[in-house]
Amino acid sequence: MLTKMTSRRNFLQSALATTSLPWLPACVFASPAEGIQEQGTSLKPWFRLSLAEWSYHRTLFAGKMTNLDFPAAAAELGFEGVEYVNQFFKDKALDKKYLAELKKRCSDSGVESLLIMCDGEGALGDPDKNKRRIAVENHLKWLDAAKTLGCHSIRVNAQSSGTWEEQAQRAASGLRSLTEEGAQRGLSVIVENHGGLSSNGSWLSQVIRAVNHPGCGTLPDFGNFNLGDGETYDRYEGISEMMPFAKAVSAKSHEFNDAGNEIHTDYSRMLKIVKGSGYRGFIGVEYEGGAHSERDGIVFTRDLLLRYQCS
Repeated sequence: MLTKMTSRRNFLQSALATTSLPWLPACVFASPAEGIQEQGTSLKPWFRLSLAEWSYHRTLFAGKMTNLDFPAAAAELGFEGVEYVNQFFKDKALDKKYLAELKKRCSDSGVESLLIMCDGEGALGDPDKNKRRIAVENHLKWLDAAKTLGCHSIRVNAQSSGTWEEQAQRAASGLRSLTEEGAQRGLSVIVENHGGLSSNGSWLSQVIRAVNHPGCGTLPDFGNFNLGDGETYDRYEGISEMMPFAKAVSAKSHEFNDAGNEIHTDYSRMLKIVKGSGYRGFIGVEYEGGAHSERDGIVFTRDLLLRYQCS
């Protein structure tokens, strides 16, 4: 088993001469050497691929995979980074031995721990100030776990209630408090469009501006634009509004046609928005559909993204 990312890359480069690796971007085949200069060439990948753990949620809930197995499963499919979901190791945030083992599994598999998606820890925009404070405190253990694992962020929700302005003020208050805690640990706090007003790109952008802290940003998700009561927000407009604050990007997918295209999201259009914003980080595959097996859905999403990785 390869122990370092550089070793894994060297393996992939040497393999190019003898085998076909269809999940690698075309630019790797054209010039496998590292350090490709961006000037004068269009062959340099402008993003790297990570895998969101939710892509395997059915397998994990069924007990056919554990959180400790996840890094190796991601590496097997060629991903360089992993994005955890806290509910798959809910009771382990303070378990130093467990976190050390998880970190070792990542090192052994040659993948980077990027972020922890946190749910079920209270509403950071709760109308009750005391409950808002408790929600912030509940997230601290995940900041500590993320720091131990070497992540750059935790992903949180901007859940609230009330009018547009009331929710914006309350969410910004809770996020500011948590972001300040994250900054003390060298971590960012990022907010996903995850239902309700948070799926309104204009509202979420307003909240991030109100937090007014470089450690608070967004995790734009290609598919989470359900405002509730059957109402949706335009996904392309929403991504455009969130990208200026993005510290991660989630390529949500549900179903693919015979041409390998996602039937709900125009990935060509979406990735032009992402690239045009100046973003050059990881893009995380998050397959959530039921039309394909989880592994197939992940592979379809990965391969679709790779069409545009060197554009």
